[in-house]
Amino acid sequence: MRKKMKRTITMVLSFALTGVVLTGCGESKQSYQDTQKKESSQSIMQETQQDTTVNQAETEETGKNNQIMPEYKDNFEVDSKAAKEFAKKVKVAVADKDLEALATLTAFPVYVGLPDAGVVKTKEDFLKLDAEIVFTEELLKSIEMADIENFQPSMAGFSISDGGTCNINFGVVDGILAISGINY
Repeated sequence: MRKKMKRTITMVLSFALTGVVLTGCGESKQSYQDTQKKESSQSIMQETQQDTTVNQAETEETGKNNQIMPEYKDNFEVDSKAAKEFAKKVKVAVADKDLEALATLTAFPVYVGLPDAGVVKTKEDFLKLDAEIVFTEELLKSIEMADIENFQPSMAGFSISDGGTCNINFGVVDGILAISGINY
């Protein structure tokens, strides 16, 4: 039964990824004005590091050999508050055009729907991307205008978008929430 479920999930995700690859909203050559300060992105990275430290401390107390136990089994275990909090972190990183903060929130390999990117295998490769190319005006506007109040989980996760084709998808990866795709 589990093999059949995993096979079904893999097939659905493959179809979803294929649909994402086939859509696009183009590149913009205009710059987009930053809306928040750099400190916001730095605080996101600090919060993420603090969350990891807290999880490690809790795990050590339970005697699990310093292994961080996954918080979620799948996207359906994520409550709307947790999804909203993660989406807020993504929105700040995008508004600040901060690749480092975005990378901290991302699971690798990750799909980046840019002509020369595709699947980015490592954080280091992601950080080599040009921020001006990653943070297109369309992506910035879509993420800024996205409604993150009432997320509904799906097998593919959650999507931060204003309803257009540009979006950032996230979901449970290895027990935690992480970005799984950036689509243009």
